[in-house]
Amino acid sequence: MEQLLLVEDDRDLHQGLCRALKTENRQVTGCRTLKSAREQLLCRMPDLILLDLNLPDGNGLELLAEIRQRALQPPVILLTANDTDEDVVKGLEMGADDYITKPFSLAVLRARVNTQMRRSAGVLQPKSFREGPYEFDFAALRFCVNGVPVELSKTEQKLLRILVENCGRTVPRAMLMDKIWNGDFEYVDENALSVTVKRLRDKLSAQKAIRTVYGVGYSWGKSDE
Repeated sequence: MEQLLLVEDDRDLHQGLCRALKTENRQVTGCRTLKSAREQLLCRMPDLILLDLNLPDGNGLELLAEIRQRALQPPVILLTANDTDEDVVKGLEMGADDYITKPFSLAVLRARVNTQMRRSAGVLQPKSFREGPYEFDFAALRFCVNGVPVELSKTEQKLLRILVENCGRTVPRAMLMDKIWNGDFEYVDENALSVTVKRLRDKLSAQKAIRTVYGVGYSWGKSDE
């Protein structure tokens, strides 16, 4: 199932695009602010992002810059009412894959989305993550430290994947609880996450790689806090 993230603050356009771009094989998640978009990106990196520039809490180019610093970088199509050459050049130089100005044809937008989806197919799901002694293959469920396989539980695999996909960024505890236990974390013991983190650290000998940001959450590698 393809995952598309739409960041657009205009209510009517937002709702219309969500309906128009959703298909049997594509799920569309909509956000109307940079804050909510950042929260979504902590949960999961989508296959494509449609990003408005003029948002209530900032400029979409701020989010574009953050996305381009991450390990997994989906294609980004900018949506904006600004149509000057300077705007176009700035967005493209910052790493946008395409740029479309309002008003636009839904048929053209669908075509551009489909084109970017085809180009990026498989790019966001690398066969393995390698860093130092660590090699993780989430497709094959194979996790190695210094070439030695390590057995991880499903819960530990979920935690590791979220941390690795957000490498260098702090993932809040509440976000981890929600994603690992599929929204049922109110029924999970409050120490469950701490115990899972400890077990994962011990199994991977990752005391330094998995960092605790006290009062906030956890990160893989250097934290942005």
